[in-house]
Amino acid sequence: MQDVPDHGIRFGRVAAILPVKDITKACVFYTDVLGFRKTFENGTPPGFMILQRDAAEIHLTLQPQHCAASFNVAHMIVHDVDALHAICKRHGLRIIKGLKDQDYGLRAFVFEDPDGNRIDVGQPI
Repeated sequence: MQDVPDHGIRFGRVAAILPVKDITKACVFYTDVLGFRKTFENGTPPGFMILQRDAAEIHLTLQPQHCAASFNVAHMIVHDVDALHAICKRHGLRIIKGLKDQDYGLRAFVFEDPDGNRIDVGQPI
């Protein structure tokens, strides 16, 4: 592996930016279903929001013509993947990859949010 100079740069958080067709509806999903809280919004009506829960942060950006990608756009590590999987099923979310122990050391599944954004969720085994 090649040595990569760090140039004295330290990286802080990196947050996923999720495009959504209806930012109010998306905010309700992430707050009421997944327990995030809105910490920032920009615009009237809002075109951008920041949602946080514990150490996780998601940014929502209003994209009325959004067409969901066919690949995962975010990865979440949680402490109870089985509970989150149950919540997703209870709310009728589409499960793309079922919950199972993976050979790379995570118990994981993939779901789609209401805008079709695919989110990979895992918990270390």
